[in-house]
Formats: sequence, C-alpha cells, structure tokens
Amino acid sequence: MPNQHLQNILQNLPDSAGVYQFFNKEETIIYVGKAKNLKKRVLSYFNKNHDSPKTAVLVRNIADIKYIVVESESDALLLENNLIKKNQPRYNVMLKDGKTYPWLCITKEDFPRVFKTRRTFPNAEFFGPYSIIHSLDVLLELIGELYQIRSCKFPLTEENIAKKKYKKVCLEYHIKNCKGVCCGLQSRESYNQMINEIKTIAKGHSNLIADFLLNQMHILSAEMKFEKAQELKKKYEAILKYQTKTVITTINDDDIDVFAYDKDEPNFYINMLKIVQGAVVQSFTIEYKKQIEESDADVFSMGIMELRNRFLSKSKKIIVPFVPDFEINGVEFIVPKIKDKKKLLELSQKNVRQYKLDRLIQQEKLNSSQKNIAMLKEIQELLHLSKMPRFIEIFDNSNIAGSDAVAACVAYKDLKPSKADYRKFIIKTADTQDDYGSMMEVVHRHYLRLVTENLPLPDLIIADGGKGQMEAIRKVVEDELNLNIPIVGLAKNEKHRTKEILIGFPSMVVGLKPTSGIFKFFTKMQDEVHRFAITFHRDKRSKNQTKSELDEVKGIGEKAKSALLTYFKSIKRLKTADFIEIEKVVGTKKAELIRDYFLKIVKNS
Repeated sequence: MPNQHLQNILQNLPDSAGVYQFFNKEETIIYVGKAKNLKKRVLSYFNKNHDSPKTAVLVRNIADIKYIVVESESDALLLENNLIKKNQPRYNVMLKDGKTYPWLCITKEDFPRVFKTRRTFPNAEFFGPYSIIHSLDVLLELIGELYQIRSCKFPLTEENIAKKKYKKVCLEYHIKNCKGVCCGLQSRESYNQMINEIKTIAKGHSNLIADFLLNQMHILSAEMKFEKAQELKKKYEAILKYQTKTVITTINDDDIDVFAYDKDEPNFYINMLKIVQGAVVQSFTIEYKKQIEESDADVFSMGIMELRNRFLSKSKKIIVPFVPDFEINGVEFIVPKIKDKKKLLELSQKNVRQYKLDRLIQQEKLNSSQKNIAMLKEIQELLHLSKMPRFIEIFDNSNIAGSDAVAACVAYKDLKPSKADYRKFIIKTADTQDDYGSMMEVVHRHYLRLVTENLPLPDLIIADGGKGQMEAIRKVVEDELNLNIPIVGLAKNEKHRTKEILIGFPSMVVGLKPTSGIFKFFTKMQDEVHRFAITFHRDKRSKNQTKSELDEVKGIGEKAKSALLTYFKSIKRLKTADFIEIEKVVGTKKAELIRDYFLKIVKNS
C-alpha cells in the first residue's frame, strides 16, 4: 500500500490527459509516463500485481508523484518524449542514438556556405539527417552542377567586400565553380536566390525548381534567346537526373509520413519515410531500449512523435501498420491494404528490418572483439606474461636440402592476421642447412630493423619449433639486442602437427588440451606461417628453375624464352632442333640469334 503522502496525491489526480512523473526518495525522476486519463493510469500502478520484476521495483521506489495536465493525447505524448530525453529516467524506454548521420548544412551568413557535416551548431540551417549517405552525396553533386556556391571559409559581408578586403579571385572562380562574390562580382541578392533554390530542393521540392526552369525555357525560346534557354535546359535535365537517382514516386502528389517497426527484445526499431509531393526524400530509423513492460503500441507512438518532431513534419497523412492509441489534430492515420500506400508501408518495413539486421551484425562483430580480448587475457595468464600479448609474431624456415633457403614472419594483432606486418626473408649469410643459424640471422635482421626505425615490437615471439629454435631466438633477442620479449615454442609431432606449447628457459610444457581455444589459435598461427614460408620458397625455387642458357642470348626476352621452353620442353631439345622449327616459334631474327649463340659455344668448346 502507498504511504499517506502518495494516497493524498492519488485521490486528487484529475481525469484528464497529461504526463505524470515518479520521484524516488532522493527526489530524482525515475519514470515519466503519459495518459489519456491521469487518475486511471497512475492508480493502475498501485492497484495490481505486476508481472515484470522491474515494474514492481519501480513502484516500491516511488516516493512522490507530480503531473502536468495537457489539452490532448498528442500533446501528452510530445511532452512525455521531451521529459524523457531531458531527464533520462532509469525505468523509461531509452532512445539510442548511437550513430551520427550527416546533414546538409547551410550557414546563416550574408553569403551562406553549403556543405556536409555530422555535427550541428548555431547560426546554420540543417537538412536531414541522411541515413543513406549516397543520397546526400547525389544532392551535393546536383548543387555543384546547378549553382556556383562559394567553398571558401572567409567571413564575407557586404561591408568588407565593399572595402575590397579580398583583392583577388581564386581558382574556383576561374574554373567557374564560383561567381567571385568576395570581389563584388555577384550581388548578395543574386547569391541568396541560389541559396533559396537549394533550400527548396533540400526540402524535397525539386519539382518546383524543375517546373520554374521549364517555364523559363519556354519564355526564353519564344523570345529567341536560345543560348540562355539552353543553359536552363542543362539545369532542368540535371534536376530530372537527380530525381531518378534519389526518389521513388507515388501516383498522387501527397505529403505523407510512413512509419513501420521491428524488434528483438528489449530493442525496438522505428523507421520513418518522409514523402514530399509524392516522392520519398528521407528514410531514417531510430532505436529504443525497453526498460519495463512498455507495450509495443506505446513505444511506437513515442517514436512517431520523436521522428515527426525531429524532422519538423507537417504532413496531414500518416501511414502505419496499425492505428496508434492517440490522435494528432488535423492528421489522418492510414492503415493501407492495397496499391501504392501499401507498397510505401512495405518499403518502410524493409528499411527497419535492414537496420535491425545491420545492428545485429554490428553487435556480433563487437562480441567477436570482446571474445578476442578475453582470450588474450587467458593467454597472458597461461604464459605468465607481464602484459596482454596484443601483437604476436611467429617465425618459420623453409628449404629443401639447403637450396633456396628462405624464412617468413607472420604477425597477429588482437588475434587477427596483420598482413601488412608479414615479412619474407632470403637467407644470406648462414649455412642454409643450419636451421638454427638461419633463424638467428632472420630474427637479428628483423628486430634490428624495428629497433633502428623505432617501430613497435611484439608482445610475444613464437618459434615454429621446439627448444632449439627457442634458444636460437633467445640468443639474438636477449643476448645480442638486449630486448625483453617473451618467447614461446610450438613443438610438432612426427606428423608435423602441433604437439605441445613450450615456455621458459629451460623450457617447460604448458598443460593445455588440444581442444582448447588457445591451443587451436596457436596451431592456426603455425599453419599460417608455414603456408606463407612454403609459398615464398616455391616461388623462389620456380624462378630459379626457369633460368637457362637462353638468359645469355642477347635479344631474347622473357616472352620468347617462355615460348621456346614451352614448345621444346628443354634446352637440350632446343639445341638439336632445326632452324625452321625454331623460326616457327620466335621468328627469323630471334632464331638466327639462337643459332649463332649455340654455334659459337660449339666452336669454343
């Protein structure tokens, strides 16, 4: 039962529409709600048992109630929305504006500037926001094609222009992107006429500008002013092209708002399509998070008021999947069944479903990142590292009987391959059959370069091998370069698969099951560095195998050499081939060069 103070308030509540506010003992607003009938709605919180634990906790925490009486349900809904946004009560549905969409900004100056921005500020008019950024880019492209608006940031006024503060026009004037307002070459009246037309297009009324241009074209043509008429024709065609890129036209030239919703509890998504004179000019989706047992209808109603208020909509028709439980003066709610209005509702539903899908995918990516950080913490604890190993490098050698010896280094950052940090090495100084010597050479070259160039060092080094490879790396890293980087070894079994993880000097086996996530990750790294090293080794060996005596024949390039080896299969068969047969492959001139080269070798032998 409510205390005496609350009972006195409840007894005196009016039966009219309004907004109520619940306060806790600390006099903080914890909930804001709207009602057709304040008395019935507020009493319902205290006269029944609530299924939702959160609602029950809310009621127990109510220490005071205040209310505001309004004229209509729509006024109550709008006031509720504003109070929730201002006070952000703990138990209210919360509007989540996670992403900042761009706006078209037109500054309030003597000579306004027009540009794209993701933040709003005073002394400017904003159109949007544009959730489909391509639409704004197309609009800016049209503005650039139709109007010569300044792009400079000078604080231009008629006064400083008259004083000739800006003495020279810039390149934008010479390439006809600006009319030189800074030097008084265009009047303020003429400039702002362009700005007014841009505002008209930005509001979705591009057809008004198109109709005006078409009418002016006819007048100029009748007056035999064909050149000016042609200029207007180009602008007219640009607007038509813009309309085909950005709008979907309905049969009737109506101004309509379209709303649809989707949800995955506790998240609730609401999309608005703004239709101006029969064309879709805006699509925007907002997201709410439910806190207690708000009904879908209540949240949907709140979203309608939020979006209409945000976009300053005056549309007299609203298309919805169901009629909400409130009225807006002079506005008709329509639940379409067939034809164009039904298609518009389906389009809004498609947009809100896509938004929900995008958010779920984004959340899944976030979860993946969180999982990686958790695993990195596990690796840190398992290997007793002083810090989380967010940057890991692993090395591997590759050669066949010492020939074409190479090595590779593969890098991972936050458990993801960082291919920009992958490195290949050709063994230069070490005995190519000495794996440990080759590893020491490569590690020395790699980390000396990182130190010399002041580049980031890894948090952990992994040797694709056992104790010997670990010790070879340690000698270079600790003894020669004086670096303090932990080293881990990955020993393999007779099938060349990861068998165990080694740490420390002398090394010890880390107790880890092959089915664990960490073991699988290290195995994945080992497979990747082996793949990278062996691919490099094969490429190098393949290049060496293509070398032949033909490299010594001046005038025989790679293309001719390749054609000859493809046809004759070997140098031996080429040497014994007839001149006519060689001529068929590379032509007379090159065939003569080859014949003369081999004859010379025979004479000198």
